[in-house]
This record gives sequence, structure tokens and C-alpha cells, in this order.
Amino acid sequence: MKKMENESDIVIFGGHGDLSLRKLIPALYHLYSDEYIAKGSRVIATSRHKVSRDEHLALVREKLLYFLEPNEFSEEKWENFSSQLEVVQLDLGHKESYEALSNLLREYPERIRIYYMSTAPSFFGSACSALHYWSLITPASRVVLEKPIGRDLISSQKINDEVAEYFKESQIYRIDHYLGKDTVQNIMALRFSNMMFMPLWSNQNIDHVQITAAESVGLEGRQTYYDDYGAMRDMIQNHLLQMLCLIAMEPPCSLEANNVRDEKVKVLRSLRPFEGDDVSTKTVRARYTSGAIGTQAVKGYLEEEGVKPESMTETFAAIRVDIDNWRWNGVPFYLRSGKRMAKRNTEIIIQFKEVPYQIFPNTGHTISPNRLVISLQPDESIKMMMMTKIPELSEQMNLHEMSLELNMPKNAPRTPAAYERLLLDVVRGNPTLFMRRDEVETAWKWVDPILQAWEANEVKLKNYSAGSDGPTSAIAMIERDGRSWYEE
Repeated sequence: MKKMENESDIVIFGGHGDLSLRKLIPALYHLYSDEYIAKGSRVIATSRHKVSRDEHLALVREKLLYFLEPNEFSEEKWENFSSQLEVVQLDLGHKESYEALSNLLREYPERIRIYYMSTAPSFFGSACSALHYWSLITPASRVVLEKPIGRDLISSQKINDEVAEYFKESQIYRIDHYLGKDTVQNIMALRFSNMMFMPLWSNQNIDHVQITAAESVGLEGRQTYYDDYGAMRDMIQNHLLQMLCLIAMEPPCSLEANNVRDEKVKVLRSLRPFEGDDVSTKTVRARYTSGAIGTQAVKGYLEEEGVKPESMTETFAAIRVDIDNWRWNGVPFYLRSGKRMAKRNTEIIIQFKEVPYQIFPNTGHTISPNRLVISLQPDESIKMMMMTKIPELSEQMNLHEMSLELNMPKNAPRTPAAYERLLLDVVRGNPTLFMRRDEVETAWKWVDPILQAWEANEVKLKNYSAGSDGPTSAIAMIERDGRSWYEE
């Protein structure tokens, strides 16, 4: 990877928030320590409250010690990194309060300026307006927008319009941290650099695809946000649809950003719209009730502090997606995501069709179709499930399932975190792993009718116990098609 020579100023709006301290600051610490960000580059955190630089450094150090692995923190690295940390107080909604930030940035007017909006989307427009008011947006400036970008198409368009008033589309980086994961990027490498997969990757050989994002945790202090959004908006509309696009897209003519994103938009435009009773037969929504995660008893969703008593927010969503094009016609994609599930697990299952005729008796053993299993959490891995002969002297040849694993060796160097890759791409000016405006809005156009049907209660809100694998209705949805969710 090419080291950076140009210095930059990285401004994190919401610099003392959970995302900043848990993900962004540790990622920048690694990038700075590994010299992927030029020495002298500054990381400027904004805070609503008056905080001295010493207090800011003490807080950042405390969080780095907590979130980094013990062998990743060193006093020498901290000394170098901390020397470039700054903090300013400002009120996101009041442009007059940006004067201190303006004075700081004007010290180096020629630098790349990166404005990371680690805030509620309602502040994106006002923050951009304030930056414009103080003449802080230069041709070399970039703005990073965290999800969610709106609750539906109309609100998404409003937010995008507000930002576009001050930043060109080429300066806007809409982030989806799943796309920064090495294993997600490896989907393209597997598909487009290995001839053995290319002819198999279609409805001629693939039976169906499953994409699961299960979390064992609950709301983690995000009650206000989550109760307004739910599982469909929080996970499926962005993370899971982005993974679907990488699985289903056609080969781009090159890895240039717009060529890749053009192919993803084509997939989103090919998603079959929901009509008639499709929403009731192909979607499931549910929320968790009290239960246990391991040996720990946990509350139900409505019992969580900060959740509205009348809330109808789903914490679990499952959906069957069909893609109307030549490659994928007849291949269903099953997506599901939920909180307070039995285990933390994010994975993609590519299940191939069964062999057309079975010659092996395989007494007492099941002959399973081949599966490509791409795991993102808790560990990143790729494995191919295949049938091989059992080493025995029986009269009949019996088979069992084995895995071919395509994983990094245990002693491999540290794998960079998703936010490291994405932040570095912003500094480099590479938007390939970020969503273009038409991607976001095309996804909302497809999701909106589902959300509207849910709000009209056309699909009843089911319950599932915390610590379970979700509602039985999600199992019934896939089993109506003669298939089952993959459980390792």
C-alpha cells in the first residue's frame, strides 16, 4: 500500500460520540502509526461541551487502551499520534460557533480537509451550511456521511440535496462500514479472478443465496435512534443490500469507482418490486421479548429504557428478494437480520444445486449440496463445503461433508479494520467502496413499499425470545420454498 505524502486535516463532528471513540479514533491511530497518513496530519474532534486539550487527550488515551488489543498500544505510538490531536467546542446547529474550527483550519489552507459526519443525519445540512459560511470548503475538501441517510426516499433526497448544495457528488463519501471488511471485498476477488467460479455463478448452478446478520446484543445505548429506524432501515436497506449487490453484480469493465457502482445500481434496479400479497408472504417482522443470552437474563424490547411503550419497531426482519435478470431469475435471495439472537453471526451462504443423479448409497449419511460460506463475524473466513469419501473399508463408498478453507494463516499480520480501509480511501480520494447517491435512492425506492405495508400493519409484528434464532415465521417463510436457513 502506498504511503501518504500529503498532510490532511480530519475533522470528526461528534468526536466524543461512541462511533468516534470506538471505531474512528482507533482506526486513525493505526493509520497514523503505520504511516498511511502523513506525519503532521491533524485529527480534530468537535464537542458540544467545553473540553480542554488535556482532557480530550486523556479521554482518547483511555478509550484506545480499552478498545485496542494489548499489543497494539505503545507509548511511542501514542506520543506521536497524540501530538496531532485537537479538540474544538461547537454547536452543530449554530454556524456562529464554528469560529474556533475556522481559526484552526486556516492555519493550513492548502491541506486536504475531511469532514466526517459522525452525527445524526438531521445535522448534515446545517454542518455543511456552516462550513460554507466560514469558507472552509475547498476543492480538496471531502465529506463523509454515516448511515442512515434518511428514513425513506423523500427524507433521503432532502438530506442529499442539503449536502449537495455545498459539496459536489465527487466530494461526498456515503459510508457503509461492511464494504470496508476484507472478506466483503474478497467477494469480487473470488468472483472475477478465479475461472472456476465464473461459469458457476448463475441460476444454472446456484439454488439460492442466504445473507444473515445476527447480533446477540440489544440496543447498546442507541434506544432513541433504533426505535425510530428498526432492523429494516438499520441493516437490510444498506448493509445487506450492499452485500447482495456484490454477490449479484455483473463484472465491471474495470475497478474504477463509477464502473463498480454502475453495476451495483443495475442490481438494485433489477430487484422485483412487491405487489399484491407479496409483502405478507415474503417478509417477516418481529421484536424480541425477555429471554436469556447464554446464562444472562435480558429484558424484552418494550422493557428497554427509552423505548416508547406504544412502539411497533421491529428488531428482526427477514425477506425473500428476487432479481429479475437473466443471471438470477429463479434464484431467491433470503435476507435476515435481528438483535438479541442466539449468537453474533454475519455470513453469506451461496448454496449450489444438488447433483442431477445420485450414484452413492451413502448409508446413514446425508449428501449435502455444495455451499460457499463467507463469514464476516465473529471471524472473517471463506470456506467451500464439499462432499468427500469417508476413509473406511466398508463395502459401499460413503461420503461426508468437508470444508476447503480460504483463510489467512493464524500467524498472518494484523488484518486492518473496516474503518481503516475506508478512512484511508477517503484520504486517497478513492470512492469505490462508498455509495453513490443513485445507489442510496434506488435502494429506498425498493424498500419504501415494504415499510409502508408494515406501517399499515399488513404484516403482523411477531415476537421471539431473546437468545433464540428468531421468530418461527421466518423459518416458515423459507421452508415454504422447500429450503432451510443454514445453521452451522
